[in-house]
Amino acid sequence: MAQQFTTIGILAKQHDDGVRQTLKNLIADLQRRDKRVLIDEGHAEAANGVETCQRSELGERCDLVVVVGGDGTLLDAGRSVAQAETPLLGVNLGRLGFMVDVLPAEMIATLDDIFAGRFIAESRLMLSARIEKADGTRQGDAFSAINECVIRNQAFARVLDFDTYMNGDFISHHRADGMVVATPTGSTAYALSGGGPVLHPGLNALALVPICPHTLSDRPLIVDANHEIEIRVADTLDGAALFTSDGQVSQPLGAGDRVLIQRGPHDLHLIHPPGYDYFNILRNKLQWGRGQKMPQSS
Repeated sequence: MAQQFTTIGILAKQHDDGVRQTLKNLIADLQRRDKRVLIDEGHAEAANGVETCQRSELGERCDLVVVVGGDGTLLDAGRSVAQAETPLLGVNLGRLGFMVDVLPAEMIATLDDIFAGRFIAESRLMLSARIEKADGTRQGDAFSAINECVIRNQAFARVLDFDTYMNGDFISHHRADGMVVATPTGSTAYALSGGGPVLHPGLNALALVPICPHTLSDRPLIVDANHEIEIRVADTLDGAALFTSDGQVSQPLGAGDRVLIQRGPHDLHLIHPPGYDYFNILRNKLQWGRGQKMPQSS
């Protein structure tokens, strides 16, 4: 029996007039299908009478959330709705489109398939990070990440001294611009540009990728995602370091502060159109095999 999607939420890229026509087409199509539509209140002006909803509530109130924008928009939306385990469908108005894989011209046909039960559902692991100050006090709530958590020196072109641990066991001391702790989803983002490996999204693994390490033998490390990773800023830090989550949320770090990173309590749930192929995405976005004849799939 096909999954029933009766209430559809819409999250769109903020402050971008380019999404207006796509939103208009999407809302009209969903209303034609007699779906209840809720739109992020940040787009109330473009909603044209559609019921608005706080972003933090969309996941709880909807069966499916359609994200209109780029990968960054989906990362932001994913952190908002992951706790409700509401699936996301991404319509790509960005540049890369690793995660938002539906083109606007194909949006209506894709919705035909999805409402008929023809789609590919996928879960992606997320990270949960908390910061403990040097005096042992916890700083704020836990941070969620879909792509990666990054610790680096705030000062431009300054090396950061820090130590890494796994489940309390010492791994190594590092002198580098910083460290990327990436999920398989994030392995094709910042971690890849730092020389990290591509991890298939089905893996329960994390990549620890030093950023521009001072020692050339300080190479990326792959660990089981069920382990807790600790990154401890050196007590001798002169200045401040910075923690970031998906490059969108940041928090300053001081000397002796610790960042504790583990697999989050909730996964990100994605819906892809029929025919979705992860390796085809990699070939197209990373230009693998460009200029070579690709074998025909059986």
